Amino acid sequence: MHISLVIVNYNTKSDTDECLKSLAKVSGREIKFTVIVVDNGSIEQYQLPRGLDKKRFEVVRSEANLGFTGGNNLGIFYSIEKYNSDYVLLLNNDTVVDTLFLKRLAECSQENPEYGLICPKIYFYKGNEYHKKEYARSELGSVLWYAGGSIDWQNLAAFHRGVDEVDRGQFDSFQGSDFATGCCVLIKREVLEKVGTFDKRFFLYFEDVDLSVRTRRAGYEIGFCPASIVWHKNAGSSGGSGSKLHQYYIARNRLLFTIKHGNFKALLAGCRILLQYIWAGTKYEQTAVLHFLLRRFGKQPVV
Repeated sequence: MHISLVIVNYNTKSDTDECLKSLAKVSGREIKFTVIVVDNGSIEQYQLPRGLDKKRFEVVRSEANLGFTGGNNLGIFYSIEKYNSDYVLLLNNDTVVDTLFLKRLAECSQENPEYGLICPKIYFYKGNEYHKKEYARSELGSVLWYAGGSIDWQNLAAFHRGVDEVDRGQFDSFQGSDFATGCCVLIKREVLEKVGTFDKRFFLYFEDVDLSVRTRRAGYEIGFCPASIVWHKNAGSSGGSGSKLHQYYIARNRLLFTIKHGNFKALLAGCRILLQYIWAGTKYEQTAVLHFLLRRFGKQPVV
């Protein structure tokens, strides 16, 4: 079994370096894996930190910023063509992993062959919690960011189960999920062959929910594997929650997702949300509606 780990870097070298150094400590001799860093049009070309095994870690350069969708797609195509990988694992560059995270994910997949996408338990990186002042110091680093995901079709929203909760074992069993987060997801090769990669029209945000819906419709399940642990700094390269990029792409892609997958009730909800953006949204959300109506997808200027 061979697993290719794909990490997209965009002008965040320090985060990527820390992520790779944690991956260098990953255990599991029975698992063969390689790490492909897609340098996604960074101003300064990314170089691997010293001391990493060049046979296991490598960099693929894109001269243009292809977004989360295009950067990961480039890494997926490259890894399968070069390594004929059985699995591809997508991992955000602003993460740090437990030494056994990959082994545990692989075990979950082998024990549950009907699951095409499997995600680990993801905590906020210590000190990056949304409400860090509300937690005891001993609780920092064990506050949940993702413990499975649910889709609210009535309100056209996707949310993380357990987010902001201190982990007290309430999500310690393997279970199904409505969607897999692109922050860290193990994908079977056969899933990619049947449903394809990310839809590049999304560019950033909702692309993982779209891939998840397509995967489920192809007959696969989506799983949450709590034995595998990752810590996430959360939205570093896009400016974080509430930034202009976040507002724009969430609004536009929420509408795109609805048109692509929603039933009649969801489409009605989409019309309601579109009007809410027009009348009460920020200027970035209003621009997102305009671009949605003009079918201006993919990367767009946000000013």
